[in-house]
Amino acid sequence: MIAARNVSKAYRLGSIGATSLKEELSRLWARARARSPRPAADEFWALRDVSFDVQPGEVVGIIGRNGAGKSTLLKILSRITTQTAGEITLRGRVASLLEVGTGFHPDLTGRENIFLNGAILGMSKQEIRRKFDEIVAFAEVEPFIDTPVKRYSSGMYVRLAFAVAAHLEPEILIVDEVLAVGDASFQQKCLGKMRDVSSRDHRTVLFVSHNMSAVQALCQRAVWLHEGRVAEDGPASPVTQRYLASVNDRAVADLAARRDRQGDGSVRLTGVTITAADGSALITSGSRLKIVLDYESAAPVRRLNMVIGLYTETGLGVYGLDSEAAGGLPPVLPPRGSVTCVTGPLNLTAGPCIVNVAVVKAGELVDYVAAAARLTIETEDFYGTGKTPGRDWMIAMLQHRWTAGSPEPADGVRERRAVERAIP
Repeated sequence: MIAARNVSKAYRLGSIGATSLKEELSRLWARARARSPRPAADEFWALRDVSFDVQPGEVVGIIGRNGAGKSTLLKILSRITTQTAGEITLRGRVASLLEVGTGFHPDLTGRENIFLNGAILGMSKQEIRRKFDEIVAFAEVEPFIDTPVKRYSSGMYVRLAFAVAAHLEPEILIVDEVLAVGDASFQQKCLGKMRDVSSRDHRTVLFVSHNMSAVQALCQRAVWLHEGRVAEDGPASPVTQRYLASVNDRAVADLAARRDRQGDGSVRLTGVTITAADGSALITSGSRLKIVLDYESAAPVRRLNMVIGLYTETGLGVYGLDSEAAGGLPPVLPPRGSVTCVTGPLNLTAGPCIVNVAVVKAGELVDYVAAAARLTIETEDFYGTGKTPGRDWMIAMLQHRWTAGSPEPADGVRERRAVERAIP
């Protein structure tokens, strides 16, 4: 369904129109004659020689750090922009959801935009009418369907945009990280729809996301982009694991060179490695963490206290891990080595966390590095109900149960055993 061959995309740095028409024509002619694209001093290559194939009915995740070229690739596949070099072959109608309200006219109503998008996709009025009620029901915007979409909230906008893109029967569905705008229940609904589109209707889906749990659950395959090139292309689970490990490795490499640290420096932290306790790089809401701190000093150290703090991106403290309070470290440590902390279940909602690390000796700060590492907690069906609470109104989750009817007798043993049965 999709064939990409040596696709490259260059952007001009600086202001548009800074060169004359003669210089621009000379540049285009030189590029056309070159066997492979060569960067000029004022060009930035967002993609370089990207090649891959996607088969009918395949769901492929596109992953990578910010700036890796993911959105640029999708814009080329959606014909929003053209590649500088290489070839793209698409077989079938393409529906894209790259930004909130892509393809919507703000002054038209939701109803009018459904018909407009359908016409752009090549659908007849009869086909759109047949799908209309299903689209509106999925988007949950029925009371506002005759309201101009410029008055919609971002959540309403993206719900309707996804519903149109997914229901108007394109052969290829392209979805960017835009689904992050919706709440957790809507994201789960969209993932379920994309599964149906691929498995039941045998359509092709390209899915860009920073949520590796969603990529593993939805996609059979993942293409990892790094600095505009394909770093790896293969089964989703191992590729996402290696991608997450590479993100953590970069944080560890950066720590040794960090200069913005506090303390007397007699003991220095040189690395932080964070995985799930089972060794997986994928960390979910119920995971137990394994945190390894590497350190070095000029001589053996006595009564060393290692401290780790987990914070949200807004600076809210979530967990504090203290080796002195919890015990476990020997009274004397060698001059160079590592210590390991294994936690209980995180019980945190999905989202990013910042990790601060410190070394304390006899109550005095020896080494402290803020934001020494970052980790992203991925969505998990924590309660086993298919519902995933969002971080917009809570940080932590607590296993609990609900009952209805008359309360049971105040029997502490019976009540405790009932709770133990309900909570794993």
